[in-house]
Amino acid sequence: MKLGLTVSPSVLVLLGSVFFVVDTQATEYIYRELMANTLSTVGCAAEVEAIAYASKPFNLNKYSKKFCQSQGYGWHVDEIKNAGKLVCQDCSDANTGKKQCHIEDVVVKCKRIKPGSVGLLPGKS
Repeated sequence: MKLGLTVSPSVLVLLGSVFFVVDTQATEYIYRELMANTLSTVGCAAEVEAIAYASKPFNLNKYSKKFCQSQGYGWHVDEIKNAGKLVCQDCSDANTGKKQCHIEDVVVKCKRIKPGSVGLLPGKS
């Protein structure tokens, strides 16, 4: 005797998605705050140009990402707590009147996923 049992693919997808929604857990993070300085501008420029280049949001975001990634694998920027202060220095004798600028004391809050808080653990269901 043969039983005629058929289940449509849409029901299987629905059952699978319900299973995953019920079985999820909150992700836990480890946080760390760092203070660091950005690098000076590449070349010497007029003070206005050097300040404009050093204070671009792109540079702050780029260096914040580098600060967190220097902590190791899996570290990401959570937030920039303090944008720091802009500091400019005079260039050497050949470039009199020109400056190089950078940002000091940038405070960044970094995060990474706490080991064991996500995924399947061996021996546990």
